[in-house]
Amino acid sequence: MSKKNYTDQMQRTVEITSTVSRIISLVPSQTELLVDLGLREKLVGITKFCVHPKGLKKEVQLIGGTKNVKIDLVRSLNPDLVIGNKEENNQADIEALEEILPTWMSDIFNLEDALEMIGRVGEITGTTEKAEEIISTIRMNFSRLEKHKSSGKSVLYLIWKNPYIAAGPNTFIDAMLTTLGFQNAMQTERYPEVEMTGLNPDLIFLSSEPYPFKEKHIAELQNQFPESKVVLVDGEYFSWYGSRLIEAPAYFANLLNQIEA
Repeated sequence: MSKKNYTDQMQRTVEITSTVSRIISLVPSQTELLVDLGLREKLVGITKFCVHPKGLKKEVQLIGGTKNVKIDLVRSLNPDLVIGNKEENNQADIEALEEILPTWMSDIFNLEDALEMIGRVGEITGTTEKAEEIISTIRMNFSRLEKHKSSGKSVLYLIWKNPYIAAGPNTFIDAMLTTLGFQNAMQTERYPEVEMTGLNPDLIFLSSEPYPFKEKHIAELQNQFPESKVVLVDGEYFSWYGSRLIEAPAYFANLLNQIEA
């Protein structure tokens, strides 16, 4: 079987067979993308966090989590392609996998990086036409957001509790906030632990993931920040950078209308 060299988003050269037939995905948002590219039947391994599309986890072998991949199990599945992400996966796992299998990595900070990833995944899996269709739809849907944009309100975007951890600069979440016209209240490190005193953001977003913030958490923070508006948000639309981006602008438009109401 012929092989071809591809460059991934970490600028690594990866030799991949010309016809990919057995794929392992180490990232939930990229798993969903692979299914939407028409590759569901070629998935032989996914993580326990790959919750979309519904039912997939019952059909495909689970190979651990994003940070603790079962290397021997992955090897036994005999994939001809492993797809991961620099931030979401453990460096030691990736280094172990690339020694034995073609391991293609994404590295994503903003919408353009995400669209590039979708195009490249389409290329390496022989689904370029479908990938371009997804990219085109995402661009069109995001272009419609312009009229909904916020006028620079500051947002504290929380992803964890005990301790509180926020999404800071140079993250995909930050890029989405900027796209929506918000100012990120955290401008220090990428995922800083937050000292909640002394802050006065216009808005506090409580993400549904990775920490599952619920309605009950709104009251806690609303008491602490009476001048801020505390809102539960769907973390998948802020942090999943695959085909879920098709639906993200409609969610964002509703969120912006809710905030401005």
